[in-house]
Amino acid sequence: MTAHRTVRLVFSLLAGLLLAGTVAATTAQAEDGYRFWGYYQWTSGTWAFSQKGADAFVPADGGIEGWRFAVGGAKPRVPRAAGDFDAICGKTPAETGKKRVAVVVDPGTPEDAVTGDTPAQPTGTCVVTDPKSNGAQVLAAVAPVRIEKGLTCGVAGYPSKGCGDQVKSITVPATDAPVTLQVGPAVGSTAVQPAPASTKDDSGAPWTGIIIAAVVVVLLGGGGFFLNRRRTAAK
Repeated sequence: MTAHRTVRLVFSLLAGLLLAGTVAATTAQAEDGYRFWGYYQWTSGTWAFSQKGADAFVPADGGIEGWRFAVGGAKPRVPRAAGDFDAICGKTPAETGKKRVAVVVDPGTPEDAVTGDTPAQPTGTCVVTDPKSNGAQVLAAVAPVRIEKGLTCGVAGYPSKGCGDQVKSITVPATDAPVTLQVGPAVGSTAVQPAPASTKDDSGAPWTGIIIAAVVVVLLGGGGFFLNRRRTAAK
């Protein structure tokens, strides 16, 4: 009986080791994924994958929208910067009859990029728009959008090609290093903005034209005067 128990124990240990090896191999196996722009909302201090398409979701005044281009699988790849409304829209005054929406656009990492493309720095933009504007309209106010078959395929020309392409055997990092947003000027606001300073020196141009015109008039007038005197003398 003791020998039988020993044999059964050995087989049990071998079976356990084989099962553990199988599970480990399954866990280490890379998954297939897609390269695409993901759409998110900042909710309760974190990014949440939108349950609606951008053309069906209407962000509220003070809402924070996020777009991230990445190679992803079962786990969404969220924007690498937090959705900070004050940092993006804090300097943009509220306007009657309009809403302010903070938009974070993260083109992702070089590893996420299509061959030949280089991702730009993530940006934050305050969009002042009609209260009924949906997420797609809000994004279009930030940058040109390439739409194919109802999908958001490119933002501001990135990526230059492709749309939701499948990628075999992807390796998704557990976390992405945070980034600092490049916050640009608000768009859609009717508030008076200071005119950009001219880099062209036109300080002497108007006076130069006036002086030249005056000289021409004097010369023409003088020429006529002397011509008249010559005609009078000839008579």
